[in-house]
Amino acid sequence: MNFPANCKYTEDHEWVRLESGNVAYVGITDFAQHELGELVYIEVETVGQTVNAHAIFGTVEAVKTTSDLFMPITAKVLEFNPQLEDSKGGNPALINEDPYGKGWIVKVEIANPADLDALMDAAAYQVHVA
Repeated sequence: MNFPANCKYTEDHEWVRLESGNVAYVGITDFAQHELGELVYIEVETVGQTVNAHAIFGTVEAVKTTSDLFMPITAKVLEFNPQLEDSKGGNPALINEDPYGKGWIVKVEIANPADLDALMDAAAYQVHVA
């Protein structure tokens, strides 16, 4: 399992990585994609909306199940990863292949970067899933 130190993690298995200023990327963890199995469809209908922490911002559909995606912190959804979008011939399996890189799900503008302090670091998340 991969637990990048430059990400913060939630108990619901989402990660957030601050890029610059208040802009960050959000996705699901290596643990989550492994548990879900092959992902076949990703739906995000919250682009342009501010989503509160712990609220649903989308869903992921795997061969066997569908799971909600929860926003790690209050943030405005700026973009849905075009490489995942079904309408653009996207490839949801990118999340299985590269959950912290090409498999990011949304780009967001964080309302309050200090909220990141409430999330788990890589070591704490690794203990959480052990």
